[in-house]
This record gives sequence, C-alpha cells and structure tokens, in this order.
Amino acid sequence: MNLRIEPEVKTNAEELFASFGLTVTDAVNVFLRQSLMRGGFPFEIVRYQSNTVTQAVIAKSDEREVFHE
Repeated sequence: MNLRIEPEVKTNAEELFASFGLTVTDAVNVFLRQSLMRGGFPFEIVRYQSNTVTQAVIAKSDEREVFHE
C-alpha cells in the first residue's frame, strides 16, 4: 500500500508513534486491524462544533476584522 502524506503530518506522526516504540507502518497496521475487529472506524467520527462561548468570540473577532479593513 502506498500512502501520500503531507510532509509535516508524516514527521509529526513519526515522532508521536516513535514515542510508543512504533513506526508509522506499525500504527497503520494497528488502525486497520482495529477497524476490521470493530467493523468500522476504531473511533468516533464527528464534526467539531464549537460551544456558544467560542462562537461568540469568533463572531466578535470577525466584527473587529471587518471594522479595521
């Protein structure tokens, strides 16, 4: 299997998995085996939704950017 991975993502993944004594190949194999055992992704897939406080801060930031332009 050949994978195309962004260089920065690959470097960060290599460092992370090395801290567990694994290579990226080892980690991909763990992911695939867990997926097969569970019959799907081995973790929940969700879309990030910010809370109302975060949304208010983002809106205020957007207002400031428009004001300063």
